[in-house]
Amino acid sequence: MTVKLDNVVIRYGAHTAVDDVSVLFPQGAVGLLGRNGAGKSSILKALLGLVRPVSGQMQILDLPQHATPNEIRARIGYMPERDCYLPALNGFEAVSLLGQLSGLPAHDAYRRAHEVLYLVGLEEQRYRLVSGYSTGMRQKVKLATALVHDPKVLFLDEPTNGLDPDGRYEMLELVRELCRDLGKSVILSTHILQDVEAVCDSVVVMERGRVVAQGPLAELTSTKDRVFLLQVEPPDLRLPVRAMPDLVCELSAEGRYRVRAGLAATARDVFALVQQHGGVVRELTLYRRSLEEVFLGAVQAGVGQAGVVQGGAAAEVSV
Repeated sequence: MTVKLDNVVIRYGAHTAVDDVSVLFPQGAVGLLGRNGAGKSSILKALLGLVRPVSGQMQILDLPQHATPNEIRARIGYMPERDCYLPALNGFEAVSLLGQLSGLPAHDAYRRAHEVLYLVGLEEQRYRLVSGYSTGMRQKVKLATALVHDPKVLFLDEPTNGLDPDGRYEMLELVRELCRDLGKSVILSTHILQDVEAVCDSVVVMERGRVVAQGPLAELTSTKDRVFLLQVEPPDLRLPVRAMPDLVCELSAEGRYRVRAGLAATARDVFALVQQHGGVVRELTLYRRSLEEVFLGAVQAGVGQAGVVQGGAAAEVSV
């Protein structure tokens, strides 16, 4: 695991932002998903020592419970949601300054600044003022500052915020590269479902300060029964509703079939069924729920309840 929270409560005055959250973030890329105000940023700030929970415990990597904020930040890279730069500094100066603030000697900070600016694709713009960067370039320099001290874990808060489609694709590719090639663990805090689907292996879904679903993405999107999506030729071919005890065929509005298969049925049986009725299978895919279905189901099931969906789903977000 990279991060573990046990019964964490965070309040701002009378407002409870995080309400008795217990969650485990495994290694790799984990999506911290929720609508704006769900408590995602509050969790990241608490882990960084920027806000103090009123109760509960937090464990980061192998650091002791009493680790200081500086000890924690030496092992973690943080990319905040909002712009945060000194307008008089160029890209190289901004990144190397953050390296020194993270505890690197000046020489090492300079070397690392060059390396991470090259990694994020800003090597040719490193001596330009950050204030003159485009939104996409400023997002990249924020990622470079999070990487300069070579942390094991990265907290990325809305990393694609304000980016156009090309910039968003580049940022997600960088995140994939960090996990796949450089062995970093990433906690990606976002309200954009497609970003999580693109790069994350596991998901934690929050709503109103509570965790309402968590687990591997493959398990959360799986279904109890196997359902095949089927397209046949000719298009007007009609299959019986219950051709076999373990095969149930339902014609969808798009002219395709949803075939629910029991434990004893296989895809071969579906092909045989279509052939028996004089048809040909043009497309056969195994149905999986979308992350949007998982999210909406978890939110609807979790509002006002203390239960958490584990490895399956029991709002408005960006898709």
